[in-house]
Amino acid sequence: MVIQFSLALLFGVILFFMIRSGGLKWGPAIVAILFGFSLASTGAADPINNFLESITEGVNSVDDSLNGD
Repeated sequence: MVIQFSLALLFGVILFFMIRSGGLKWGPAIVAILFGFSLASTGAADPINNFLESITEGVNSVDDSLNGD
């Protein structure tokens, strides 16, 4: 069974728990969020998306081979 999550949701949850645990303060978290928004509007967005898609395809193929699909 394959469960799909939005990477934005996943990173948001991770960010929430990092802030809550004290591993990351609010100031750097806001800077990281703003950096992500600004990075998404640059030419680096397409290669980053392609890289993340290739990783997810690789994980799915390993999962399929382990489950015998």
